[in-house]
Amino acid sequence: MPGAPRHHLHSTSAPVIPVPPIPDAVTQALSAMGVELDSGDADRLRGYLEALRAANERFNLTAITDPAEMWVRHVQDSLTLVPFLASAEAKRVIDVGTGGGLPGLPLAIVMPDIRMTLLEATGKKAAFLQETIDALGVTNARVVHERAEVAGQDHHQHRAHYDAVVARAVARLNTLAELTVPFAREGGAVLLIKGSQAAEEVAEAKQALYMLHAQVVDLHKTDTGTIIVLEKPRATPRSYPRAPGEPKRKPLK
Repeated sequence: MPGAPRHHLHSTSAPVIPVPPIPDAVTQALSAMGVELDSGDADRLRGYLEALRAANERFNLTAITDPAEMWVRHVQDSLTLVPFLASAEAKRVIDVGTGGGLPGLPLAIVMPDIRMTLLEATGKKAAFLQETIDALGVTNARVVHERAEVAGQDHHQHRAHYDAVVARAVARLNTLAELTVPFAREGGAVLLIKGSQAAEEVAEAKQALYMLHAQVVDLHKTDTGTIIVLEKPRATPRSYPRAPGEPKRKPLK
C-alpha cells in the first residue's frame, strides 16, 4: 500500500532466498545495447526483483522465479526498450497492462528523466506496484489502477497523451494494438516486446493497425525477444478502444 515501509515487501510465510547481484553477463548485454547503469541502479533493480519474488508467494505475478533467469527475462528484456525510448526522446511513457511492473518499472529505474505511468487493472497488482515504487524511491513512476479500455478513452489525462507506449506479454497484437495505440500522441511510438511469433502477429493484425491509424516501422530482434515498433502518424478514431472486454472478445479484423 502507499507509503508502506520497505520491510513489508518481504513479508511472506516462507523464507525467500535473496536475489544475487546483477550477473556480469547481464551487465555486458546491457552495455552492448548502449545501456550503462548509474550508481544505485543495480541495487534498485535487485530490490525490485526481490519484491517481485516475495510478492509472488502471495499472489501470481510471474512464472519466472529463478534469480538468474529473472535478471535476464525481466530486467535485461525490459531494458531492450531503452535505446528506442532514448531515440524517440520520449519523456511521457505509459506501460499498459504492466502486471508486476514489466517493462515499465525497470525502465523508470534506469531512465530517471522519463515520467512513467504504470497502468494496471488488477487491484492487488496495483497495490504491489505502489508499495514497491514507494519503498525503492522511484519518484518518476506513478501507478494508475484502471482498465486500458477506460483510460484509453480519458481525453483529459491519458488519451493521445504519451510520447511512447510500452507493453509486454499482454495479448496478441490485433488486441494489444487497440489497447495501446490510443495512448500515443500523434507522431508517438508504441513499443511492444514480443516472442518468436512477432512476424506472424504483425501479419494477423494488418487490418487492425490500419483501422487504428498505426503502422509497423520495425521488427527488432533482441537476445530475449522481438520488439515490434509502431508509429502513430495520425489520431486514432474515437471509437477505439471499445468497451471493456471487447478488444479481447472480438479482436479487430
